[in-house]
Amino acid sequence: MNHPTRDAWTQAGRRLLVKAVEEFAYEELLVPVRDDSTNDTTDATDPADSADSTDSTDGSAGASSPSGSYRLDFGDGVRWTFRAARGTFATWRVEPGSLRRHPDTPAGEEAGPERLLLDARTTLGWDGATTAEVLRELTATRRADAEAIGRALPAADLADLGHLDLEAYQDGHPCMLLNKGRLGFSASDAAAYAPEAARAVRLNWIAVHSDLATYAGVPGLGADQLLAEELDGPTRERFATSLSEACATSGLAAGAFVWLPVHPFHWDEAVATLFAPYLADGRIVPLGQSADRYRPLQSIRTLANLDHPERRNVKVPLLIRNTLVWRGLSTEPTEAAPDVSAWLKAVREGDPYLRDELRFHPLGEVAAVAVGHPLYESVQDAPYRYHELLGAVWREPVAALLREGERARTMASLLKTGSDGRSLTAELVARSGLSGVRWLERFFAALLPGLLHYLYRYGVAFCPHGENTVVLFDGDDIPAGIAVKDFAEDVNLLPGAHPEYKGLTERADRVLLRWPAHELAHSLLSAVFAGHFRFFAPLAAEHLGVPEEEFWALVRAEIERYHARFPELADRFESFGLFAPSFDRVALNREQLLGGGFHDRAERDEGFDVVHGTVTNPLFIGAEEKE
Repeated sequence: MNHPTRDAWTQAGRRLLVKAVEEFAYEELLVPVRDDSTNDTTDATDPADSADSTDSTDGSAGASSPSGSYRLDFGDGVRWTFRAARGTFATWRVEPGSLRRHPDTPAGEEAGPERLLLDARTTLGWDGATTAEVLRELTATRRADAEAIGRALPAADLADLGHLDLEAYQDGHPCMLLNKGRLGFSASDAAAYAPEAARAVRLNWIAVHSDLATYAGVPGLGADQLLAEELDGPTRERFATSLSEACATSGLAAGAFVWLPVHPFHWDEAVATLFAPYLADGRIVPLGQSADRYRPLQSIRTLANLDHPERRNVKVPLLIRNTLVWRGLSTEPTEAAPDVSAWLKAVREGDPYLRDELRFHPLGEVAAVAVGHPLYESVQDAPYRYHELLGAVWREPVAALLREGERARTMASLLKTGSDGRSLTAELVARSGLSGVRWLERFFAALLPGLLHYLYRYGVAFCPHGENTVVLFDGDDIPAGIAVKDFAEDVNLLPGAHPEYKGLTERADRVLLRWPAHELAHSLLSAVFAGHFRFFAPLAAEHLGVPEEEFWALVRAEIERYHARFPELADRFESFGLFAPSFDRVALNREQLLGGGFHDRAERDEGFDVVHGTVTNPLFIGAEEKE
């Protein structure tokens, strides 16, 4: 098995060290103060003395401040110093190479991200167990990053990749420090199943008796039809023979079983062990391995078919913890996924604006199998991972949406910089023949109108973060539309009864969470603006020559175009508050590191994300600016 090189390990550590300071300071987990002990020639109008003054340092237009010198004090004479500028949402932008520990680390010890977190332990209030878990996940993340650095490609090569191949070169959640922990994977598991490994995976299949399993599909897609479309004839015959032979022993009827795929890791880690009682009594029957090869997407538990791209993606549980949560499949949302998808598609098909004018596609979760575990269901206060152990969801593939010459890339990939220092976005803009401003206009026109229409007109919020949003590009690499995914657990609605929700089934209505309009707006404010554009705007400034003030003016202009198109929705524009002066700061690292992210809770994080303080909205225009 290969190991990261020393250079790649060092480079990964430097990136994570900078990210730790930037994101922890942004969320005020750590509070930098001005460091007057250095010879700082920065203008006196530089940011105020500490991160407590975040909003006052963040111009409403999103301009960056000049760099200043700062320090983090940790007691016992230990401090870290660095230089940084402040940007949109009061983001900290650390100058590369400026981070220093005082006193220096002992000879042979690296002043890397691990040392920073150990120094910060008391400040962050971590006990021994939490500290050890943080270091464990940090090491796993750094190892994955180092391996990715070792196989990095220049921007031009990245631009030539297809959707599935490009998935193997992405950098993980931009806001979260510990974003590739995959805790539960061994080194060999990571080498086989992590997205950056770009390895093919063949799925195991099982049959589960209807005592334990339920099938759900969109109208017209029964279980037999699904299997006919997802498995070739010889494979279905082979599986049917295995089931018949098992039923001859158990006395159960073969027609009472539901078939579903299982990830090979999950079979070994969870199904063969935790479901042993039902394997023994014949209510779960191993069928064998299917022939098709799959490739894991960035979400790891969702896999796309390499051999038959027209076949659906499959989402299956994995008994691993990654970026906040265990990656299982909750039973009720899994059962409801086809109902939610059918409703979202019906909304689109019934609305001429969505249907005829936009390339906006909800990637339907068209079929699902949910499997219960009677033993753990009797333990309601068991850690939530024991209530989402087995199931599968089939999702429409992006490949089916592409026209001749088109490509698909996740929105997250637009943050990628190649091994040559050139960003993927800059390469796409150059190939398009458009200016940076014009290309961004086309991108915002592809991204925002559909999300705005579902939000304003129908009270529906997706979770369109970088991995959930797939951008469709025409033959000239110009954005033409988007597809969005993850519905049953990531689509939220407004409280109460609304005529727009009349098409929801009872099963779907029961699982979709409800939030007031100003919180529902975080589907854009936090998932897109603070969660993605906070990083995309400075990239556009550096690589496209589009200043951040102009970037945010383009975003606002696209929203205003929508407002002008649908003036009858004006009363709703205000309630959602996309142009409000400020909004709550979603703090994902706080949620993970201080909010129980490493603990065995009975409740999954179904509530609203942890928030801490507020940030200035770069889309807000004050009265003096309107004049």
